[in-house]
Amino acid sequence: MHRLREKKLFLLDMDGTLYLDDDLFEHTIPFLNTIKENGGRYLFLTNNSSKSVQVYIEKLARLGIPAAAEDFFTSTMATCVYLQEHYSGKKIYAAGTAAFRQELAQAGFPVTDRLEEDVDCLLMGNDSELTFQKLEDACILLGRGVTYLATNPDWVCPTAYGYVPDCGSVCEMLWRATGRRPYFIGKPEPAMARLAMEKCGATPEETVMIGDRIYTDVACGVNAGIDTVLVFSGETTREAWEQSEIHPTWALDSIKDIYEVIR
Repeated sequence: MHRLREKKLFLLDMDGTLYLDDDLFEHTIPFLNTIKENGGRYLFLTNNSSKSVQVYIEKLARLGIPAAAEDFFTSTMATCVYLQEHYSGKKIYAAGTAAFRQELAQAGFPVTDRLEEDVDCLLMGNDSELTFQKLEDACILLGRGVTYLATNPDWVCPTAYGYVPDCGSVCEMLWRATGRRPYFIGKPEPAMARLAMEKCGATPEETVMIGDRIYTDVACGVNAGIDTVLVFSGETTREAWEQSEIHPTWALDSIKDIYEVIR
């Protein structure tokens, strides 16, 4: 555990790790303040592509956490990096929220939410504005054989009252309907952690990933070769952790326990 006190970069999942919906966990702000007091830095890494960075900035402000755009690295940002490197097609059907489409368009990608003839890529995001029409459009496009991508494989998104379906669940439904699965871009792919370290000028030895999902947050850190902390304040239960083949460096109840180690 002493290695935690030596970390310079903390890659932090948000929902289920620092808060649930609009309920901030008690020790989140002291934890973030202590990182800075120790000379470190934190970066918010989220697979949730349904909200823009500006929306996250405003949400954290309401919770009492000041943040700027440079404090975030989202699955939408990682998707833009992937598209810049690998996609040179015609038009992308972005099955997600209006904020998701807007971020992609601002990054220079031709996106639509309509079934058009020149669409040659289906990109699924976490869609809190999901309609049956979007599902039908997705099935038609997948039947055409278009490129199939998704921002993240999360099964559920935690809320104060339980869980709601996330991008991974919708993709599973589409697989049942079409027999096709997407290439997932966000966590657990190591690119998110590696790009975050590059952005902050940190080495793997100086970095730790903290999150509540063992199959995305922890797996991303493991795949990137960095230390990880699994917290049980969100999706993953102790039973799921004990049965998992993915092993975090440390498993703790909540952000409070990490705070008590580094303060």
